[in-house]
Amino acid sequence: MQGGLRERKKARTRASIREHALRLFRENGYQRTTVEQIAAAAEVSPSTFFRYFPTKEDLVLQDDMDTRMIEAFERQPPGLGPVAAVRAATREVFETYTEADLDVIRETTALTMTVPEVRARAMDEFARTISVIGEALAKRAGRPADDLAVRTTAGAIIGVIMSITMPWEDWSSDRRTIEDMFERIDQALALLEAGLPL
Repeated sequence: MQGGLRERKKARTRASIREHALRLFRENGYQRTTVEQIAAAAEVSPSTFFRYFPTKEDLVLQDDMDTRMIEAFERQPPGLGPVAAVRAATREVFETYTEADLDVIRETTALTMTVPEVRARAMDEFARTISVIGEALAKRAGRPADDLAVRTTAGAIIGVIMSITMPWEDWSSDRRTIEDMFERIDQALALLEAGLPL
């Protein structure tokens, strides 16, 4: 019980820091907003900020999408192939997003497109996500996470997602574009699942 309370408190603190940061970014701009200002607005110390987010860029890039995806992935039927399971999990996660969640995705995507230091850090985030997906695939397949087939599959999945999300100039801030992005990710993963026919 105590562990559950602690985790909920940590989640609330993390969400509060992020919420205040995004507000300050809107009001003052990303570059003019300091970690100290964010921490003060969220009523935490700068050291607490860094316990939740290693860098200011991570605050923009790190969300609960990985957690939601892995949980949804683990719920998929065992007979489903790895890419099909990722597709099903992606659809399931998208359906759980509220309008407020989609607003945050739009806002953080706009920051990722327009702020050079966030854009650069996004590559590190994609690399981290390959490891997260690789661990989930390994567990499902009963193989080690550093297995060549596991790492290759994880890299291919993330590569497909990057091919859809990284043409930054294609983005706009309306809801339809976010929905289209998830639809295009699903279509691209379907091509991967089919062996990438041309």
